[in-house]
Formats: sequence, C-alpha cells, structure tokens
Amino acid sequence: MPNTTASTTPCSRKLADFPRLLRLIGLVLSLIAWPVHAQTPARIAYGEIQRENGDYVINADIDLNLNPRVEDAIRHGIAVYFLLDARIESPRWYWLDETVVSETLNYRVTYHALTRSFRLAIGSFHQSFDSLEAAVRTMTRVRRWRVAGVDELEPGQSYKVALRFRLDPDLLPRPFKVSALGSRDWSIDTDWMNWTFLSAGVSAE
Repeated sequence: MPNTTASTTPCSRKLADFPRLLRLIGLVLSLIAWPVHAQTPARIAYGEIQRENGDYVINADIDLNLNPRVEDAIRHGIAVYFLLDARIESPRWYWLDETVVSETLNYRVTYHALTRSFRLAIGSFHQSFDSLEAAVRTMTRVRRWRVAGVDELEPGQSYKVALRFRLDPDLLPRPFKVSALGSRDWSIDTDWMNWTFLSAGVSAE
C-alpha cells in the first residue's frame, strides 16, 4: 500500500483563517453602525517636570473617557495603543525653538478572555486589572516618567515643556485602521499642554 503524507497548503491555511476574518469584519461593521455619542474631549489636566536625583521626571494627570466604540473593541480582544509625547525645547530669539528632548511613552490595553482581565502595558511594564476602568485610571495617572538626564540641560536655563496624549490608530488591525480614518470616535488626541521651567543643572561637587 503506498504511503500517504498529510500536508497543509497555503490555500487550506487561508480557508482556516476565513471564519476569523469574517468575525473581525462583522465586529468592525457593528462598531461603525453604532450611533455617534457626544463625548468629553480628552485633555491633560495637570503636568509638571521635576528633578529627581540625576534625572528630570514628568508627573501628569489625563482626563480620558473612552467612548463605547473603543471600549467595545477592547472588550472583544482588540489591542488598542496610546502614546504620551513629551518635548523639551530651548527658546531661540533668532530662529525656531530647538528641540532638546523628544520622548514617547507607549501604552497597550488588551482584554484576556481566559482570565477575564484587562492588561495594561506601559513600555516593558505589564499589569492586570479586573476592570477596564481601573486600567484606564492607571494609564492616565503618570508618575515619575524619566524624560531627560540632568546633564542634558544647561544649568539655570529656561526651557519649554510640551505634553500630549493620543490614541495611535496605526497599530490597529487593518479593518479597524480603515474605519478609524476620519472617525471622531477613534480620534483621541489632547491638545499640547505647554509650560516653562528653569533647569537646576548639575550640582557642584
């Protein structure tokens, strides 16, 4: 009797992925069909920069209410990414301000159906929560975020600090990325919060 060998062709793999693709498209269509709800724009309610030992760190509080479409996407297992951007600029009277520091803090919010928990990743740090609300509260309370070393800034000089929080649609699955284009529900982007501070510089030894 001749030997038979089982093999998986690219076509069969595509057919196996087809039901998953249909479910994803169905979810996207259902979210698009939701009525648009008025929502309070996200904003940075508080921000400060402080020297801590040999670093400058930022503390900030962000007002953020996720709308039903974004919440539902997360609860269905879609990973949603957010960014916190910080800039430190040196004013120049003769030209545009010079950007001395440009840093971004990356967030990822996901739901794990097996453990029925929400997972928040902040950079390489991960933490699980029983509710989406708890994960969002932690994400929007920024504490001791290192943005620069003391030696990166000139002692006793005035600098401008700018801070912004936003949803990153570029990392959404392709069907969601398409639906996010021009959608107010997926456009979560605070205005830049700006303030000035006087650098402490390096302490003399």
